Amino acid sequence: MWNMLRDFRTRGARFRRETPIGPYIADFAWLSARIVIEVDGDSHETSEGRKHDSQRDRFLQAQGFTVLRFDNAQVIDGPDYVFLAIEHAISPFLKVEPTQ
Repeated sequence: MWNMLRDFRTRGARFRRETPIGPYIADFAWLSARIVIEVDGDSHETSEGRKHDSQRDRFLQAQGFTVLRFDNAQVIDGPDYVFLAIEHAISPFLKVEPTQ
């Protein structure tokens, strides 16, 4: 995921890893754009994990963040889909790439 997010740097995206936001640590965050990206493992698929994620998402959204969630399998098996989904979500904040 980190390499994928770094591809957006040339267009102005400034993601950070393991970023504290309130009582939580976001996997990846672009603070000025108010975007959080979470990559979830198996522990998020339990009822307790889903409850925690729901509370966390509500807190982050109340702070003005947009939260994008992907599970590990999506990132590994469908990186093109994940890249395009992220690009679509963050496109209002990206600089236009110069045409050559």
